[in-house]
Amino acid sequence: MISVIIPMYNAEKTIVKALDSVFQQNYNREEFEVIVINDGSEDQSKKVAEQYKAAHPEIHIIIIDQPNGGVSKARNKGLHTAKGDYIAFLDADDEWLPDKTEKQMKFLTDKNRSVDFITSLRNGEKIWVPYAADKNNLARITLKKLLIRVDGQTSTALFKRKIIDNTGLFDENQRYSEDANYWMKISANNAMYILGEELVRTGGGKRSFGVSGLSANIPEMEKGIQKNILEMYTMNRINYFEYILFFLFSKVKYYVRILKMKR
Repeated sequence: MISVIIPMYNAEKTIVKALDSVFQQNYNREEFEVIVINDGSEDQSKKVAEQYKAAHPEIHIIIIDQPNGGVSKARNKGLHTAKGDYIAFLDADDEWLPDKTEKQMKFLTDKNRSVDFITSLRNGEKIWVPYAADKNNLARITLKKLLIRVDGQTSTALFKRKIIDNTGLFDENQRYSEDANYWMKISANNAMYILGEELVRTGGGKRSFGVSGLSANIPEMEKGIQKNILEMYTMNRINYFEYILFFLFSKVKYYVRILKMKR
């Protein structure tokens, strides 16, 4: 079974498209458990989700209410609830393309290769340096690559349940770049890959950084990124020299983004 975790906050206009994208997967519907965490929505999100659940009894949908606590707390609630052997994330304003699950599960279930965690491209992305695709169109994700460039947006991720056991949960105190923080922790004990195919449409197809939502707050995003770099150093995942290099590299990228936003 695949547990699909959907944090939902004021998503009455988008949650149906997100749920439809799971319903329309080219994969056995009975294999899905969809966990919607209503994170204190102040609109009609919960009502819309409940109506969808009532109209689609063939999909096992669980709706959980909690006071607004942020996306990390909502995802953690989903991880605690999930019963599947595989876990997927889907944000309430994103959509999976129909063949996402089928294509990713092909690699996760292949006994001849070691793949514990797999993401994909979205919104017209390409695989860029430091990532490089192999003959199977897979690019290996490592900590050092993540510190240079975080690829693999949250809604593209599908992974084995063992990751919850060997990595733990999201940092609920981190509001920005929290997904990158979790990916970096996962990289310590698991084989991670990007599948070089566009399998997800996020945020209505808008570019990923600095447009809307949390990512629009570039200064706070930079604080989250710097927190991640420091944490990897304190966990002895990188040495002091590497810490300084990644710190400076991130600062350069930050100022470049600021300049681009002012144009």
